[in-house]
Amino acid sequence: MANIAGLERMIEPEVKRLGYDLVRVTMIGGTSDPTLQVMAERRDTRQLSLTDCERISRHLSEMLDLADPIAGSYRLEVSSPGIDRPLTRLKDFEDWSGHEARITLLEPHEGRKQFSGTLEGVVHEHVHLTDKGGNRHVIHPSQIAAAKLLLTDRLIAATAPLDAEGADHIVTIEE
Repeated sequence: MANIAGLERMIEPEVKRLGYDLVRVTMIGGTSDPTLQVMAERRDTRQLSLTDCERISRHLSEMLDLADPIAGSYRLEVSSPGIDRPLTRLKDFEDWSGHEARITLLEPHEGRKQFSGTLEGVVHEHVHLTDKGGNRHVIHPSQIAAAKLLLTDRLIAATAPLDAEGADHIVTIEE
């Protein structure tokens, strides 16, 4: 099993040096198809183009080949966090304040492990979320197992692509 925290410490400065922010590093696919997934975003747009993914992937691939921090073979996947992005840093909860999110906890809090509602930001390093019933929940980041934005019309409007060129053009390749 790969040391995710160690990989993140190794990868983050490289991603930042290229001009991007690291969103998440994780291993997916289990033992049959191990994949090192790196999510990043442009600082100015919070998006990532295919060219950006390629640039980061080539750089990290060279660095990881030299350092060889993962035993055995694996695949490297570099991607944008997507529209219903994971929330992994305190700044994410602040930046996406006003949007709906789902937070899953490591242990039950207030008798529940899962909370959904509108992010109200971060106060004294605690995430504030108001559910549909108007109840405010205060959650310490150390309690969070996973968190992600929920797909809503408001989120779609806030994350419209900068360049939709080619989005309406379908290419069919016959084999």
